[in-house]
Amino acid sequence: MNPPHLRFPHTDTARLARTTGGLDYLHDSAGMPFNYMYPPPDGEPWENCSYRTHVVDIVDARPAAHHFTLERHGFELQTVPDALDDVSDDARIRARYYPQVEAIACDATGGARALCFDHQIRRRSREERQLTFGRQNAQPSAVGRVHNDYSEASGQLRLARVLGDEAARAAVRRFAVVNVWRSLIEPVFDAPLALCDARSVMAQDLVAAEIRYPERSGEIYVLKHSPRHRWHYFSGMTTREVLVFKQYDSQASGVSRFTPHAAFLDPAAPGDAPLRASIEARCLVLFD
Repeated sequence: MNPPHLRFPHTDTARLARTTGGLDYLHDSAGMPFNYMYPPPDGEPWENCSYRTHVVDIVDARPAAHHFTLERHGFELQTVPDALDDVSDDARIRARYYPQVEAIACDATGGARALCFDHQIRRRSREERQLTFGRQNAQPSAVGRVHNDYSEASGQLRLARVLGDEAARAAVRRFAVVNVWRSLIEPVFDAPLALCDARSVMAQDLVAAEIRYPERSGEIYVLKHSPRHRWHYFSGMTTREVLVFKQYDSQASGVSRFTPHAAFLDPAAPGDAPLRASIEARCLVLFD
């Protein structure tokens, strides 16, 4: 669980602009929640759980961007030297963008080494009236359900999958999984990403859920609603900015461990805003 620091200093949110957004939290489930990320087998439902939209305050963190840090809040904003001009070729992304992501992850965490192991491009369409898990169409889209990409169990499993060698895993003192999120359009008005202050998340808010893909299943956390949750976003992000946020940390205390997040539809967004297009990359970070 995240450190139970429920005090929010005056400087965290004072005088910062805010908007409202509808975020989907877990409402009910018939057993362990599951969600198919592809059309399910005949007779199977897409999911065995229901979600309820909660309208929450979402604070614009941009005026105090320097105040938010990965280790404390679970997320931070960084600038990058160049735009990502071509995402049409996966091999090119892996060869040219992964090293940049690894450097960003090491800089944000203070880690000794980072290994970028996957990426996902998301594009929203005009036909979408609601943000769900973003996979019921051929093209992955923005995800409006509050979630964290890794659970305690799947965080440990990711170390094994990336490193493989048992001796190498045994030598790891501490590791983390970090997400680097970047827009492919600018500025971001449509479906910006909201991040929950890690200090406001309690263990009882986290519910392990199964995500089913054609070849495998994974485990994430979906969340129960809590009025303690403190939500932030960075308005008008450009293509030369990235959000870095913590998805798992093997260190059990003193640092952020899980950072729930979700896209939301900002009621103040211009009607003709370009539709969300983004790339997210995930890194395994190893510490000395």
